[in-house]
Amino acid sequence: MQCPMCHQKTSRVIDSRPSDEGRAIRRRRECENCQFRFTTFERVELTPLLVVKNDGTREAFNRDKIMAGLIRAAEKRPIKSEALNKIVDRIENGIRTSGDMEVPSKKIGELVMSELSHLDDVAYIRFASVYRQFKDVSGFMTTLEEMMNKED
Repeated sequence: MQCPMCHQKTSRVIDSRPSDEGRAIRRRRECENCQFRFTTFERVELTPLLVVKNDGTREAFNRDKIMAGLIRAAEKRPIKSEALNKIVDRIENGIRTSGDMEVPSKKIGELVMSELSHLDDVAYIRFASVYRQFKDVSGFMTTLEEMMNKED
């Protein structure tokens, strides 16, 4: 494994432990050249998932895109990154266990909104405002009312 600091290709594993509910291995490594410590993750390589965009184009599933959207929605909110990682894990696992190799981006967006609705109302509204592309205040108010009614 190449050291991110000195780019030497020799490192040793200091610690290994399961991560992501047993679906990955987290390894702490130390560069044998500069003694810089870094973390790597090892995952099973799965059959590629394709996301079908609204315009019909397809692209490879990218969990980092979901995480980026969650981070933007949760900015300045009391939400731990561990909770966001678990959301991404649940979404990816749900899609993979469905058996479909192609998933509409709309389905992914709805899964993210469902997860956020249980986690944090403000993050949910932030994500919904971007995802649903509100054209006016009435669309925004409708979403707010739906959210407030679900709590009753």
